[in-house]
Amino acid sequence: MAPSLSDHDRAPGVPDREPAEALAETLTRLRIQGAIFLHAQYTEGWAFRSVPSKDLGAILAPGAPRIVPFHVVASGTCWIEVEGHERHWANAGDVIVLPYSDRHRMGGTQDAVVVDASTLVPRPPWTKMPYIVHGDGGDQTRIVCGYITCDDPLFDPGLRALPPTLVVTPTGVAAEWVRASLDFALQQTELVGAEQVETPPMLVQLLLVEVLKLHLASAPAAERGFVRALRDPVVAAAMARIHAEPERKWTVGDLAAAASVSASVLDERFRTELGLPPIRYLTGWRMHLAQDLLSSTTLGVATIARRVGYESEEAFSRAFKRKHGVPPGRWRTRD
Repeated sequence: MAPSLSDHDRAPGVPDREPAEALAETLTRLRIQGAIFLHAQYTEGWAFRSVPSKDLGAILAPGAPRIVPFHVVASGTCWIEVEGHERHWANAGDVIVLPYSDRHRMGGTQDAVVVDASTLVPRPPWTKMPYIVHGDGGDQTRIVCGYITCDDPLFDPGLRALPPTLVVTPTGVAAEWVRASLDFALQQTELVGAEQVETPPMLVQLLLVEVLKLHLASAPAAERGFVRALRDPVVAAAMARIHAEPERKWTVGDLAAAASVSASVLDERFRTELGLPPIRYLTGWRMHLAQDLLSSTTLGVATIARRVGYESEEAFSRAFKRKHGVPPGRWRTRD
């Protein structure tokens, strides 16, 4: 991937691209393949536990080092919960991504017995794309499931550059585009073998790129090269520690030690790749995570404050307001 120009080496008179445009261009260079593989109709109450990723990968993409499952909520409401993490909620139109294929549970608004997903999907060989009907007959939630394969560091479990559960709500034109793309993908998906389905690759790529663009738009220095920075061994090592433990009281010295360089070298590499020093990146990442937790979980503001490294709700609220212009409680309830 060709590196983008930093501020100090951009040719005089050449204007910066819009941040969203620059990020979109970077993301479209990701080598993504995948398909829609399942359509499901769940009725309240319902809940299931996912198939282990190695088993799912063996069926959907044999030989791929890892797969990234995603779910599009076509109608209704559901929750999703990676084991050991908080529960996220998603509504019609939302896209859920499991960047590291962590085993997870999903369910509806009513309590239900959690069943194993392997008992819901018919065993191969398939004569058509599997369609699940499951639940107790109450309100309906329809979910379309797909997967991608991609060897980019963005999906490297060691770097954890994305949350374990990613819930994105496309709005406006993006929402219309996602809905139309999903409908078209379902029409164009076909069985190509006894155990495999195939979707035109550009459809899945464009869908996931749009979702990632919407999520990463609020990541620190996204327009300067967040995705590219994950390829820098020094910056990536420090970023990985921040992503793994955002609540820790990090110092530049701690992060430099994690990257096996001096504090001055780490500071210089962060400024070159991301246009900001390490501690400003840490603060930005905390705000990015907080925004995600406020959007798709019911965790209280005080709990979120602790999750992202603030000892008090007041300190967190001040930092969030500096970033977003309003305190977290008001941001959560915005229209």
